Amino acid sequence: MSLFRLIPDRPDVVQDQNRPDEKGTFREWLYITIFQATTTAGKIFDIGLFMLILSNIALLMLESVESLAVKHATLFRILDYFFLVLFSIEYLLRLYCVRSAKRYATSFYGIIDLLAILPSYMEFFYPQWHVFMIVRSFRLLRIFRIFRMVRFLDESRVLMFALIRGFRKIIVFLFFVVLLAIFLGSLMYVVEFQHNPGFHSIPQSIYWAIVTITTVGYGDVAPATALGKVIASFIMILGYSIIAVPTGIMSASVIQEEKRNRGKRCPHCHVGGHGSDALYCRNCGEPLKTD
Repeated sequence: MSLFRLIPDRPDVVQDQNRPDEKGTFREWLYITIFQATTTAGKIFDIGLFMLILSNIALLMLESVESLAVKHATLFRILDYFFLVLFSIEYLLRLYCVRSAKRYATSFYGIIDLLAILPSYMEFFYPQWHVFMIVRSFRLLRIFRIFRMVRFLDESRVLMFALIRGFRKIIVFLFFVVLLAIFLGSLMYVVEFQHNPGFHSIPQSIYWAIVTITTVGYGDVAPATALGKVIASFIMILGYSIIAVPTGIMSASVIQEEKRNRGKRCPHCHVGGHGSDALYCRNCGEPLKTD
């Protein structure tokens, strides 16, 4: 499945394509209530769901506090089951009211909704999966649709595509950094291991090189010899120059993506991807602005 297929031009457009054919039925009313915020019931549902997700995230954070987890273990367990049943029913209703359940289940928001309840069921077999329920926080992305901030989604889409287009360059750069860390770590091991117990192995020396290159500098390991300090100084300076590389890659990708979308986005429905010679929007049919 292509990642580009999972990222819609505009969530409202994809959801309208999933609207059921039956008009005036309970299924259509349920679809409008769950997927659209144009009605009073829809707004109440979205805001209520938003508050439930926030409450569930707060519950998960409180459960990580050992003193509270021991004192209120029974209450926390009951609330976990309550949220599990509630979100499971909501997910099933979403599958029921859309035109194609398979299409929604494999969409971006469909996968997020599934991942939001999956850890709760996996917890029955693997208790350590409980912490993965924090993935429900991604469902808060719907806040942009609830409060009609679609333009924010457009900007996030530009950043996402810029990251995807620069992915191979970033991978090549990271591969180079890993090789550099291995080489410099091994070099420091040769220089320091006889005089400094902190560099007692090559993996430990590589760990030090990574910490130094990234300018984190925990300070748990430090060179003791004069040559080691010279090499460490070189690595520190090198680290500052390396940090700028991924920033430049991302900046170039964002600029390229903005140029790609410039003059090709409908001013009415904000759907992009139009050709340079297009006169009308492929989604709503409204005239496009020309430069």
